[in-house]
Amino acid sequence: MKGEPAGLIIGVSIGVVIGVLLAISGFFCIRYHRRRLQIGNSSSRRTATIPIRANGADSCTILSDSTVGPDSPVKSGRNGSSFWLEGFKKSNVVSMSGIPQYSYKDLQKATYNFTTLIGQGAFGPVYKAQMSTGETVAVKVLATDSKQGEKEFQTEVKLLGRLHHRNLVNLIGYCAEKGQHMLIYVYMSKGSLASHLYSEKHEPLSWDLRVLIALDVARGLEYLHDGAVPPVIHRDIKSSNILLDQSMRARVADFGLSREEMVDKHAANIKGTFGYLDPEYISTRNFTKKSDVYSFGVLLFELIAGRNPQQGLMEYVELAAMNTEGKVGWEEIVDSRLNGNFHMQELNEVAALAYKCVNRAPKKRPSMRDIVQVLSRMLKMRHNRMHMKSLSSVTDEVTIDLNQPETKIQMAEHRREESADSIADTYEV
Repeated sequence: MKGEPAGLIIGVSIGVVIGVLLAISGFFCIRYHRRRLQIGNSSSRRTATIPIRANGADSCTILSDSTVGPDSPVKSGRNGSSFWLEGFKKSNVVSMSGIPQYSYKDLQKATYNFTTLIGQGAFGPVYKAQMSTGETVAVKVLATDSKQGEKEFQTEVKLLGRLHHRNLVNLIGYCAEKGQHMLIYVYMSKGSLASHLYSEKHEPLSWDLRVLIALDVARGLEYLHDGAVPPVIHRDIKSSNILLDQSMRARVADFGLSREEMVDKHAANIKGTFGYLDPEYISTRNFTKKSDVYSFGVLLFELIAGRNPQQGLMEYVELAAMNTEGKVGWEEIVDSRLNGNFHMQELNEVAALAYKCVNRAPKKRPSMRDIVQVLSRMLKMRHNRMHMKSLSSVTDEVTIDLNQPETKIQMAEHRREESADSIADTYEV
């Protein structure tokens, strides 16, 4: 008889435990289901904020798919009906990247049936397109027989959906329809840096502009390395992947080989462009931020020498470095098209920086943040030199009697207008 209460207690205990376990399981199932619904809703409403620079102007047009509603300019539909955004057809599901998808028909019309060819890259042909909104864009078409290109297509859409910086080329849309894959970019009217360095159709780039372009590229890479979360390694920095807008502002392009730093850094196959590849990457198959730094160093020497890496640029650089014997003297490798029009101190500073970037030991290379600081400081010193030179020229032109009180007052007022630092306030005649 004593065993009956004990069995009853045990049975009740087991039932309670089972009930608690079922309740906990049910709770987590409901929570998981609600979380999936929330993720689905948030992704479908995800805002795609795309700054579009028109011919280098600073004004930006913001496109957002989060404004869908009764008062929204974006029309919506169900079961296959289209969204329309500023006159363009989009699929009714915006990609997880937040980049709008456009129809093949719209791009076919905008490129006059793909007859406006402006370039040819490893990815495929590039066409200039005039959209019905009046905006000019560039459409890059994936070669249909390129399996690697399809992977690069997916990479660009994924990465550029979250990367936005004034020194990165903006991806404003894509098309994946009728067996075609296309990427739509803001049109960069001045073409690639390579075309300006090597094509006879363009006037030679001035030294001052070359340094400004170098700083633009450095800022774009600094954003990828230190501003993006997670950080991104570009892996294909070269002059043909640097594009220039109407204002000659440089932007980094072509992210097909780019990888997030958190992804496995070991590459099964070496990819990139010969001449720009980090020797450490070639030997170990491991790519890091310092791999981009090496490529940037090659680009700096390319800007200095006006010589392509495939033309023995680095051998040329190493020979010049040996001849300097520890002394400053990089002028022997300067682009002859400059006709001697460059600042000697700036040249030596840029070349010294470039030489640090291509150090065989990655740990001895500077970071992109360090590079931006060096180039920014260089340009600040340039500004100060030009400012002092303008003040000096004003003084040289004054031929009247400086001992007159009226002259002292006029000179002081003139210099206060010319100098942001109020140099005239402390000037003594």
